Amino acid sequence: MQIPVQITFHGLDPSPAIEERVREKVAKLEQFCSDIISCRVTIELHHRNTSNQHRKGEPYHITVDVTVPGDELIAKQDPKGENIHAHEDIGVALRDSFQAMERQIKEYVQRRRGDVKKSAEG
Repeated sequence: MQIPVQITFHGLDPSPAIEERVREKVAKLEQFCSDIISCRVTIELHHRNTSNQHRKGEPYHITVDVTVPGDELIAKQDPKGENIHAHEDIGVALRDSFQAMERQIKEYVQRRRGDVKKSAEG
């Protein structure tokens, strides 16, 4: 990677353990594509405006933004609906975000290689 990984926290304190986990996941992405130019990861915890300052059960919002030659890939996990409680765990939220990015990177690599079949014209 040409530019070091950028990790940003919003609504929660930075955590060396979470940063290390993110770096491990980014290293895994680099196994699929060695052409990654940069990777920015934003970890957000939105606090609802309630009188209870220590409200539990808030979902993490994760954005993984990867720049590759000729493209920018973005995986944004904004939990809604029935999946919202799964992302109350930072580990699950990171896993889901990086799995989504891994799929995008694999598709990008296939497109670059010309492996993706074009739909038949009828």
